[in-house]
Amino acid sequence: MAKSERKDDGPVTIKKYANRRLYNTSTSSYVTLDHLAEMVRDDVDFLVYDAKSGEDITRSVLAQIIFEAEGKGQSVLPVNFLRQLISFYGDSLQNVLPGYLEMSMEAFARNREQMKDQFGGALEMPIKQFEEAARRNMELYEQTMAMFNPFAGVTRGAGKSSSAEESGDAGEDDIGRLKGQLDEMQRQLDQLIKTRKD
Repeated sequence: MAKSERKDDGPVTIKKYANRRLYNTSTSSYVTLDHLAEMVRDDVDFLVYDAKSGEDITRSVLAQIIFEAEGKGQSVLPVNFLRQLISFYGDSLQNVLPGYLEMSMEAFARNREQMKDQFGGALEMPIKQFEEAARRNMELYEQTMAMFNPFAGVTRGAGKSSSAEESGDAGEDDIGRLKGQLDEMQRQLDQLIKTRKD
């Protein structure tokens, strides 16, 4: 389906039947998880509904696509990341994590095409630079989590007490510091891409 059709018509509706078959209502044909993965790569928006109950099961179907890709050896999720992700289920801060992950993926996606062009689609950036970016990202995340944790005695990396009197000013300072760190990371990434072009 063309992107223009998608914008005019809204998301494509996929129905999942009890026999696990997926039916694309816009093309009147059965599709597979591989077809849905291709639709994601083509930026075609779709929603998946249980044919019997009408429940929106898009999230679980997208997760299933990821699990199948990981099972076929197309691994992009490190084991340590998966362990950390699992540890957030049931955690008091689990509602903060989706926004953080979405922000991180959007930032990476904004630079993906530029990086592909730069490295001929091979992403040959040295592993150490990716590890450093990931480390800084994790530090940023931990600082953000500390701001939302009223029981943290010390803000990680900052060495400040998070007592009730300081929480208002410290929160604003932490947000300003986080914004500055994000700007610095973006500047470094832009510089790295520019250096690769030269």
